[in-house]
Amino acid sequence: MELISLLVLAIVQGLTEFLPVSSSGHLVLMQHVLDTREGDVFFDVVLHLGTLGSVLAVYRREVRRLLRLDA
Repeated sequence: MELISLLVLAIVQGLTEFLPVSSSGHLVLMQHVLDTREGDVFFDVVLHLGTLGSVLAVYRREVRRLLRLDA
């Protein structure tokens, strides 16, 4: 699978994980659009890094505050 396809799918995963619709459904749709067929566990884990990235982006200030040792 191309890196671009993987990045697109990770972004879709990150954006749709917290919506009241199926992020898995969006991934299946995007895999069809991008003509990719990956289904192994490693692939799913890599896609969920998009979710982690979106959470860290939204809560970056809180995460920094929690990780500060002097506060």
